[in-house]
Amino acid sequence: MENFEGRVAVVTGGASGIGLGMVRAFAGAGMKVVIADLDTEAMGAVEQELTAKGVEVATTTCDVSQLDQVEALAQLAVDRFGKVNILCNNAGIGIPTSSVNIKLDDWKWIIDVDLWGPIYGVKTFLPLIEEAGEGHINSTSSMAGLIASGMMGAYNVAKHGVVALMASLERDLRSRKSPITASVLCPGPINTNISRHSVAYRPTKAKPKADGEKAGQVASSIQASLEQGMDPDEVGRLVLEAIGSGKFWILTHPRWAKAIQKQLDAMNDDQTLTRG
Repeated sequence: MENFEGRVAVVTGGASGIGLGMVRAFAGAGMKVVIADLDTEAMGAVEQELTAKGVEVATTTCDVSQLDQVEALAQLAVDRFGKVNILCNNAGIGIPTSSVNIKLDDWKWIIDVDLWGPIYGVKTFLPLIEEAGEGHINSTSSMAGLIASGMMGAYNVAKHGVVALMASLERDLRSRKSPITASVLCPGPINTNISRHSVAYRPTKAKPKADGEKAGQVASSIQASLEQGMDPDEVGRLVLEAIGSGKFWILTHPRWAKAIQKQLDAMNDDQTLTRG
């Protein structure tokens, strides 16, 4: 896509962090935006910010782990703006927990939001975008979708799944010679509140006792890294540019790809797993 003026973009998790960065970038390019989030107060503030600039915007609460709510989001977009051109499956959560001790409830919660959310998004919105005749689907994965570190088992699994989902989708679209394109965002540290939001929305508050101290250390390290991370508005601009130029991989920290190459080298040389 080269001309964004008048196009309609839907962004899940769009009231803060990376999602808000996307929303601002899309609005700045002349798009109409639909914001889905669980934080109604934050959505209200963003709506006020954008409408003051003359942007056409709609907001709604949406739990992306629930298919009926994703379908309702799609219906809202069509009812309000008549079409959808861009979908960003951005809503996500994550908590530090080892693969050994993580509760099954947390496995399900993280995978439901981080992987089933994008699956529901693709399934629901692709026909609408194809009906519009042009458009794009992006999903937010993570560098954790390319290389799995310790103490983030469920998050790693979900984010690897998102990469596979979008790569498969893009290959399928090209084989059909579809005008629709796809991409995956794999951010490194971004200055967002994902850690705090994940704790706030976590269905089961109790943590595995065996993970308590180690998980707390990892969480503190992650939060410190995020606070020093890239501005989400810059990420939004990267996504906009990537959609416009037809890129599939969107990396906020390209130098981190060296860790992926190191893992590939180890796999090829002696089939060992590099530490990460």
